Amino acid sequence: MPAGRCAYPASFTGTVALKGTYGQVPMYPASPFGTLAHAGPMTRTVTDAALLMDIIAGFDARDWAALPSPVGSYLDGLEDGVAGLRIAYSRTLGFGENDPEVERLVTEAVGVLEGAGAVVEEVDPGFEDPVEDFHILWFTGAAKVLEAFGPGAVDHVDPGLRAGIEQYGDASALDYLGATATRMDLGVRMGTFHERYDLLVTPTMPITAFDKTRQAPDGWPSDLWTSWTPYTYPFNMTQQPAASVPCGVAADGLPVGLQIVGARTQDRLVLRAARAYEKASGERFVRPVEPAVLGA
Repeated sequence: MPAGRCAYPASFTGTVALKGTYGQVPMYPASPFGTLAHAGPMTRTVTDAALLMDIIAGFDARDWAALPSPVGSYLDGLEDGVAGLRIAYSRTLGFGENDPEVERLVTEAVGVLEGAGAVVEEVDPGFEDPVEDFHILWFTGAAKVLEAFGPGAVDHVDPGLRAGIEQYGDASALDYLGATATRMDLGVRMGTFHERYDLLVTPTMPITAFDKTRQAPDGWPSDLWTSWTPYTYPFNMTQQPAASVPCGVAADGLPVGLQIVGARTQDRLVLRAARAYEKASGERFVRPVEPAVLGA
């Protein structure tokens, strides 16, 4: 499934998702969203995610950005744990805001990783919210998709998608290049960050699931989906691997997700940490909730 757009369903439903390093899972035809769109598994367990990566990851000449096929299996080293790994914990990436229940459960989950032997430091990666640049890159791609459907197609799409296209879809080439420059700088910053830290952990989402018929929670300042997913799209921009694993149930009865981010090509390390958390967390690693609970 294209990701980080799989991260928030995973967080909202108590499932596992992996957004692989860009090119690790080849895509053909190419996504109209360009190099922002990754592919990866959504599963019930971390082991299942590793098994599915064994099937879907590998070189495909039709994808010009495809990485070489992995050597060995994604199961290799999956049980090696996190002892000695340097993990950075960022509650908000420096610009988000969490529901208190989300922050409590994620902080407790980080404690589980620390209890499993990881060396944890609370620190932000040190970049500003790149959302405006992401919007330019993402919604120009969406506008290109709609071109094939002729004039007036935007009047018939999802209201949130329409709002984004109307606001950002006609960005200039200079706007696009500026957004690309922001993206490149973000990649450099995160590359340097991972020289100090093996992994970065954050909440996957700052909130639990809301009414599926709405674009955003009641009273939310924006209907754009990026306004309630601040911790996922930066790592689509940097093309890094990131997993979402369930880390408990909030007071409203809905799941919360823990995001584990690794340096580019460190997909197996991300899965290894996710598996270590799964083994150590017990009942925090909740099973998917019944659809009725989400108002289906």
